[in-house]
Amino acid sequence: MGSASSAYRVIYLDVDGRIQKVVFSRFCSPCDIKELFCSAVGVPRNTNLSLLDSSGAMVSIDPTMPYNTERSPYRVVPVTGGQLAVEGMKVVEIEKCRSEIQKLREEIASQNNRTFLEDSKKLIPHRDVPLYPKYHLSKDTIEALRLPTFDAWQWEPNEMLSCLEHMYHDLGLVKDFNINPITLKRWLLCIRDNYRNNPFHNFRHCFCVTQMMYSMIHLCSLQEKVTQLDILILMTAAVCHDLDHPGFNNTYQVNARTALAVRYNDLSPLENHHCAVAFQIFSQPDCNIFSNFHPEAFKQIRQGTITLILATDMARHGEIISSFNQKVDSFDYTDAEHITCLKMVLIKCCDISNEVRPLEVAEPWVDCLLEEYFTQSDREKAEGLPVAPFMDREKVTKPSAQIGFITLVLIPMFETVMKLFPQIEQTMVQPLRESRDQYEERKQTDEAVNKVQKKKTENLTMERQK
Repeated sequence: MGSASSAYRVIYLDVDGRIQKVVFSRFCSPCDIKELFCSAVGVPRNTNLSLLDSSGAMVSIDPTMPYNTERSPYRVVPVTGGQLAVEGMKVVEIEKCRSEIQKLREEIASQNNRTFLEDSKKLIPHRDVPLYPKYHLSKDTIEALRLPTFDAWQWEPNEMLSCLEHMYHDLGLVKDFNINPITLKRWLLCIRDNYRNNPFHNFRHCFCVTQMMYSMIHLCSLQEKVTQLDILILMTAAVCHDLDHPGFNNTYQVNARTALAVRYNDLSPLENHHCAVAFQIFSQPDCNIFSNFHPEAFKQIRQGTITLILATDMARHGEIISSFNQKVDSFDYTDAEHITCLKMVLIKCCDISNEVRPLEVAEPWVDCLLEEYFTQSDREKAEGLPVAPFMDREKVTKPSAQIGFITLVLIPMFETVMKLFPQIEQTMVQPLRESRDQYEERKQTDEAVNKVQKKKTENLTMERQK
């Protein structure tokens, strides 16, 4: 996990002869840093500032700005009315530069034709897919792919792409819907390229969620109970469900008033963004695996995929599980509303299913998630935003976090699904119970060790006081 120190930058400012220390996250945007500086100077947040070093040179305000010390603070100069007389450069020249930079940014945005975050990857499909390495999966691998115990840590990205490709063929989706195999390859490559390199929400997580969906389709014999179109929607939503995830959750997006939160009015901003990126990719002809579909069928796929991706917002967990609980005892496979609710619960199960897997496969994911949480909470502290206790490196412990999540969220949800599919008890529900028990034992051991250490510290203190 990244250390707390590596996430911070410290800058010293000279505010009318008073040294002001400012600490911010290296993930902050220039706008965020400028607002922090405004607060330190005691001026309104929208005030334009300029920093000058000891030689009088201007210093850029951004996360990569050079470090300084208390003995060499940057002098802060508020810019009145958007103007600053800088030696060697006239105001009109400064404004001209700003105008040209803004114009260049607009031209780049127009060329890329992007409607989502500026720092997300370009949606350029791979055209070299005939050279795309095709891995011949062994019989053992093909059988293992159908099980919840599959260990994705052993596979490289290109190998995972081949596994995903196999799933679409094995389920009959390529044949039944006349999907161009080359287009399928291009789409999967573009999907991979539009997952960010986050500790947790990355392409490997996408693969694990999709593989678990593939496993549940087989274990629950879903192809005998729902339509092939439903299967296609389940698999495609799993593949796309976290596209371009920035590594900071919805709570952060809303509290920090990010562009995504503003764009989607604080309503599931990440999930809405994942949907938007997914269909930006489908809008590329070379990546549109649905190009042979009738417009009405595509409309149904689009709506179904969006519905499932939006269901992965944990803020809706109680609502969705409650709705499914009302239907499960008299579930009707001919009722469209029942089927939609089932699909929503299935993708929720797959999205947070790591603890279903063996401990040696599941536990590294806990470490990855905590690393992502700690990075966010460090940033929230630096920006003065609320911090959730379960994300605070100073408060959370792995056993306590896992016990609560498994006991209160995972086991009740999977036990509800078990009412409809009793066959998942041994392969999914029982492993969850065992995982909970293992973490409870670890918690008791940790508490006993801490108690002994505390006692030793108290005894040592008493000895010193004598």
